[in-house]
Amino acid sequence: MIPLGASVAKGRTRFAVRSPLASAVWLCLFEGATERRHLMERRGADWVLDLPADLSGARYGYRASGEWAPDRGLWFDPAKLLVDPYAVELDRRFQQDPRLAEFGADTADLVPCARVPGCADPAATKPPLFEVGGLIYEINVRAFTRLHPEVPERLRGTVAALAHPAVVAHLRKLHVTAVELMPVVAWIDERHLPPLGLVNAWGYNPVAMMALDPGVCPGGIAELRGAVAALHEAGIGVILDLVFNHSGESDIAGGVISLRGLDNAAYAHAPGGALINDTGCGNTLDFANPAVRCLTLDTMRHFAANCGVDGFRFDLAPVLARGPGFDPAAPIFAEIAADPLLSTRVMIAEPWDVGPGGYQLGNFPANWLEWNDHFRDDIRRFWKGEEGIGKLATRLAGSSDLFGPADRECLCRSINFLAAHDGFTLADTVAYQHRHNWPNGEQNRDGHGENFSWNNGTEGETSDEAILAARRADIKAMLGTLFASTGTIMLTAGDEFGRSQQGNNNAYCQDNAIGWVDWINRDQDLEDYVAALSRQRSSDLQRFASLAEDVRWLNVKGAEMTVEDWEAPGADRLCWQADGWRITVTRADRRVDFARLPQEGSR
Repeated sequence: MIPLGASVAKGRTRFAVRSPLASAVWLCLFEGATERRHLMERRGADWVLDLPADLSGARYGYRASGEWAPDRGLWFDPAKLLVDPYAVELDRRFQQDPRLAEFGADTADLVPCARVPGCADPAATKPPLFEVGGLIYEINVRAFTRLHPEVPERLRGTVAALAHPAVVAHLRKLHVTAVELMPVVAWIDERHLPPLGLVNAWGYNPVAMMALDPGVCPGGIAELRGAVAALHEAGIGVILDLVFNHSGESDIAGGVISLRGLDNAAYAHAPGGALINDTGCGNTLDFANPAVRCLTLDTMRHFAANCGVDGFRFDLAPVLARGPGFDPAAPIFAEIAADPLLSTRVMIAEPWDVGPGGYQLGNFPANWLEWNDHFRDDIRRFWKGEEGIGKLATRLAGSSDLFGPADRECLCRSINFLAAHDGFTLADTVAYQHRHNWPNGEQNRDGHGENFSWNNGTEGETSDEAILAARRADIKAMLGTLFASTGTIMLTAGDEFGRSQQGNNNAYCQDNAIGWVDWINRDQDLEDYVAALSRQRSSDLQRFASLAEDVRWLNVKGAEMTVEDWEAPGADRLCWQADGWRITVTRADRRVDFARLPQEGSR
């Protein structure tokens, strides 16, 4: 098999790209505005060119000719400059333009060029620092560091800022086990955003899966590797949130930028050629296609080997196992498990997509972790007064109804969270009854309609001290429940100190004060409360990693719970003892109390 991408060895540079249906493919080398084209040689489904020079750092792209018939999945247009799907560095960010989709319109001035990588400089790959039961801290790199007063302005909004001592100190204060970075690979804005004066601020619309985005990681691989090393030095793992379910080339009206102009069979098509849309983004990568799985595995190896990351979180992960229906025994899982490097990394699924049979919580491999939205919704509903203690107990104890019984030999696979990038922030959950997404330009129709949220009497901002006190008590109660739960827990950056998005529960296009983390006005008391909870949890991490074998559920009198206790109308207190801990939840008082039990023989 020919290694795809651009590579340098022994003073020569080889280019290889997959395009099985093209009639011709050209390598395009750029020096300033000058473009030099070299016809490539077909080798099966691939096209190859070997040049007798070390071209490290050279800017390049491809052009491909063939049939243009979008209704049959053929998008060949030699006027389109195409990004190498295996590019690892780009010279600039992607930009939207109608010409990207116009047949015959040249796009060399629009589309980024890849740069030929120099000789590989692998990072030291060690066993992941992350431990099941720990705290994952979800970060939007730009939003998290954009306003940080202690980070130098030149670093704000970039991956390099994560290595700054002030950022590391904050993470250590919270006893973070691993940061989970929202997408940092190169992405493009959705077509409807530029006319609205908006941009994609989250990155869930990638084009080049291996290339870091020049806006958030201008130093490329070296910058990410340096940030990972600094975080590792502090005992903090790094997990990358990767998007392999679709690409920014979008639906049939989208641009011809990379895969579409080279190998459109990478996207799933229904009989007759129509694009399958299991992602809600207009196109879906086809994981029944071995070439797609190969690109995915090579991308993961690239980041693990060259940057030293500890693992990966997969957006809309059921797509990885579609062919076209979801299969829990899909080839991708065995291929990851068989890989000497990837099999040692942490794998996390967002276990739902919008396609048929797309909700697959609990159905990923036994060694994968999964986002548990039942935990989020049931805990919110409990504190809102809509759910009883039975469901609360199930969520606290590891959600065995979803993942099956756990024991000391089987770590809990649930990732418990109260809020994530998608949806209300934790503070907005208790301050807004309804979404307020008008700034997104979609007439407030986007984002989740049902958030199981409440406003404590007033919608949004208020100066009423009683309402503010009630909201703060609600937030602390939910956080206490999260840190008391069995499984791995996740906190989204800023939720530990009351971050708000002004009621916007879909701030993907708000690269502004709505989406940025406000460090100056943060709630220091709440932050200290979270730090204390996390310190308490981290002191006995193994207790929270798997379901205890000696759980005792106690009623208000301290006796074992009976059926009548569980089913009593209005029951709002729950106490459980396990592995030397007693945790008590009292809804009426908005309290979650942790207590260490005295060890046997102690006085």
